Amino acid sequence: MKRLTMTVEKHITIPKLAEQLGLSRIAVYKRVRKGQIPAVKIGRTYVITDQTVTQVLGKQLTDQDKKRIDAAILKTIQEYGEVLAKLGKE
Repeated sequence: MKRLTMTVEKHITIPKLAEQLGLSRIAVYKRVRKGQIPAVKIGRTYVITDQTVTQVLGKQLTDQDKKRIDAAILKTIQEYGEVLAKLGKE
C-alpha cells in the first residue's frame, strides 16, 4: 500500500509581511504586483509562502541572488581593484 505524503506550506498575508519588514501594506502590495515578491491570490487575499518570506527577509539566498551578488563583486573589483588593494595595505 502506498502512502501519500503531503507537504504543508505555511503562508503569511501581505499585512503581516509588511509588519515584519517595517514597510507599509501598500508598499508590499506594489512589490507583489510588480512580481518582486511572489504571492498567490486566494479569493481576495494574497498569501506568501514561508519560503518566500525567508528569502524576502534575507535569511536565504536563491541561486539568482547569489549570481547577482557575484556579478556585483566582480564589477566592484574590476572598477576599484587598485584602490581596494591600496586600502588593504594601510
